[in-house]
Amino acid sequence: MSVKQESTTQTTNQQWGGRFNEPTDAFVARFTASVDFDQRMANQDIQGSVAHAKMLTKVGVLTEEECAQIIQGLTEIREEIANGEFQWSVELEDVHMNIEARLTQKIGITGKKLHTGRSRNDQVATDIRLYLRDEIDVISAELNRLQEGLLGLAEKEADTIMPGFTHLQTAQPVTFGHHLMAWFEMLHRDYERLQDCRKRINILPLGAAALAGTTYPIDRHMTAELLGFERPTENSLDSVSDRDFAIEFSSAASLIMMHLSRMSEELVLWTSAQFNFINLPDRFCTGSSIMPQKKNPDVPELVRGKSGRVFGHLFSLLTLMKSQPLAYNKDNQEDKEPIFDVVDTLQGSLRAFADMIPAIESRKQEMREAALRGFSTATDLADYLVRKGIAFRDSHEIVGKSVAYGIETGKDLGEMTLEELQQFSDTITEDVFDVLTLEGSVSARNHIGGTAPDQVRAAVKRGHEALAARR
Repeated sequence: MSVKQESTTQTTNQQWGGRFNEPTDAFVARFTASVDFDQRMANQDIQGSVAHAKMLTKVGVLTEEECAQIIQGLTEIREEIANGEFQWSVELEDVHMNIEARLTQKIGITGKKLHTGRSRNDQVATDIRLYLRDEIDVISAELNRLQEGLLGLAEKEADTIMPGFTHLQTAQPVTFGHHLMAWFEMLHRDYERLQDCRKRINILPLGAAALAGTTYPIDRHMTAELLGFERPTENSLDSVSDRDFAIEFSSAASLIMMHLSRMSEELVLWTSAQFNFINLPDRFCTGSSIMPQKKNPDVPELVRGKSGRVFGHLFSLLTLMKSQPLAYNKDNQEDKEPIFDVVDTLQGSLRAFADMIPAIESRKQEMREAALRGFSTATDLADYLVRKGIAFRDSHEIVGKSVAYGIETGKDLGEMTLEELQQFSDTITEDVFDVLTLEGSVSARNHIGGTAPDQVRAAVKRGHEALAARR
């Protein structure tokens, strides 16, 4: 979209225009304004202003009456915004100036006192932290919901056998429940990363003012407590210029999206006619405009695609910060749109998955037949020979020859007769068929982290306990 050229000028912003001799160019005013997107932080801005007013009252900068006026005015402004009645102005640049100007309009000169002891620099840094803290809590709740869905499906599919893959080639049989619990573990790490990131977000920059602190006798610990922050920041220069927490959040979000993308890739493969392992309900798919037989797994495909969008925002934020000298620079206005889009994309993707995962239907017979192809119990035969006293490298060669014979005859290992197997080693006896069955293979891996059905159910139980501990 092209930017409309402006040749006129506007009145200089009266909140800061005292030093200027001419008004800001109209195009520059629009180009530098952020209110179109940062109004999203209005609730957090008001929340911070209420706490700041209470602190100013405690230290004697505001009277109790002035504080009550300010809080009442801010409460009314919050309602105006919620009801869609608030008039946002590009001329007032950002969410902070818009709210402050409206407050002054409503309660008079007392509204102008609210900005005492703070700057837009520490104000916006506080708003972003409050915003991200709130959004991390929402994202964490969606992660919990997705993990609950995985636990339910994994328990249901604890005995369902499917091929496990390496290099996308059939490797060893596993259970579908075990595979789903691998996804659960990915998301468990993601949850822990988010909570760790939240700790570094939950530090208060308000009070750092523009860059050097303020001469007013402010109580930053009181403000931190009112806003639920763990403590105030330690250095005013770093306070207003730090965006590490935003980069860290975007990094954690990128890892979540990478995991969702890997899951999406498997779902796309599994729904294809070539695999046919699962069925996704129609509500998570779409059709083709010209091919009536098509049922496209659009939700996982789109999530897979959206991962690149989040990765791009992470790189954008890193690039934004890499050359900035201390302290605040206008560059930092460009941090919000990437952050907002990361939040929206991640929340939408998690919601889609949390809705979709419990609705997955497995095609057990197709999974089992696929596990029977590709000699998936070859390692079990090798382990069997080792237990019989044959060195692993020798057993590896014996099994390799058995597989070559199977390829030639079109027989899987479990389909060969005892006599056929014994031509490669007379150590093999009738009990070999206990390990060459798919059920015998998965059940033999009966240790923590293994694919045995009992271990899957135990892992599901531990998963429920881990989620319960978060509450």
